[in-house]
Amino acid sequence: MIEVKTSELSDGEFNRGVFATRDIQKGELLHAAPVIAYPNDQHQYIEQTILADYAFEYGINHSAILLGYGMLFNHSYEPNANYIINFENHTFEFYAYTNIEAGDEILINYNGDVDDKDPLWFNQD
Repeated sequence: MIEVKTSELSDGEFNRGVFATRDIQKGELLHAAPVIAYPNDQHQYIEQTILADYAFEYGINHSAILLGYGMLFNHSYEPNANYIINFENHTFEFYAYTNIEAGDEILINYNGDVDDKDPLWFNQD
């Protein structure tokens, strides 16, 4: 259903993104990414690594590194996917927010809410 390929949107070292391998219907589960959660007071150590660019908020007192494809979805203010945090299963579940055609890159809003147009933390002065 999904695969990692080179993305024209990414300007990172590896230029990766997540793409649909088939048509995906709105509301369909795309991926359940397991998490490695850690207390926020340990984030100072993560900040010293490239992983800081990929950490997600995970509840009030924790942050998380996502496994699987979870850290490879690129950002858009007009996303075709969203995610919810499933604390019971310790996963981030990614769903199609719109119908997605085979070959399309799957994009999420890094702010967490599909309608949130606030500047991203790494673009703020």
